[in-house]
Amino acid sequence: MRGWWREIAGLVLPVDCAGCGAARVLLCAGCREALSGAGAGRVRPSPAPEGLPVVYAAAGYEGPVREVLLAHKERGALPLAGALGRALAAAVLVGGWAPGAGEVALVPVPSARRQVRARGHDPARRIALAAAGRLRRAGVPARVAPVLRLRRAVADQAGLGAGERLENLAGALEVRRGGVRAVAGAAVVLVDDLVTTGATLAEAARAVRAAGLGAAGAGPRAAVVAAATGNSKRAKVL
Repeated sequence: MRGWWREIAGLVLPVDCAGCGAARVLLCAGCREALSGAGAGRVRPSPAPEGLPVVYAAAGYEGPVREVLLAHKERGALPLAGALGRALAAAVLVGGWAPGAGEVALVPVPSARRQVRARGHDPARRIALAAAGRLRRAGVPARVAPVLRLRRAVADQAGLGAGERLENLAGALEVRRGGVRAVAGAAVVLVDDLVTTGATLAEAARAVRAAGLGAAGAGPRAAVVAAATGNSKRAKVL
């Protein structure tokens, strides 16, 4: 019945695969495989900014993965959050959070309000919610804790170098009131859709540590992303 319904929907509302452009399918089998998380592992930008936690990525930011991320983030293809959440959940599992390992609080890096208005959604938060649902179904107690917020305006990161990104984001994030209670008893894992230079995740980690979140106030256990750019190399120790 599900396949039949998709065929009818495709006739009424034709779509192309967000990853490769294949006709009449939101995401083809090949592009789904690219986002399966089968190649998930630890990555690290080079050079890595100070304070960057361990980062796990589901895939490289290229080919269909890049196209799907852009379609979801910039073109409002919201149904793609499910596939991206699956990829993100795979990165969490590779990071060591298997059933029985304890509760995980996924803390998404927030978008600026103007970006949320322009896009109509907050990409990192949306895929974090999808990932949390998949993790719970796999037996991992996971929840989304949107405790971070921007405390000042920041410039668009596009086109900025690593140093410029660090300067742009320095001190820009803070933990909302009640954030400590919101993640109590859980391992804090930062979430973003993409890691490029690591500046955003490093700033998020700084804000989490400053607020005393995480085990013994030590900050996030790790960060997970759906994809990593070529600037982020596979770590030798996974």
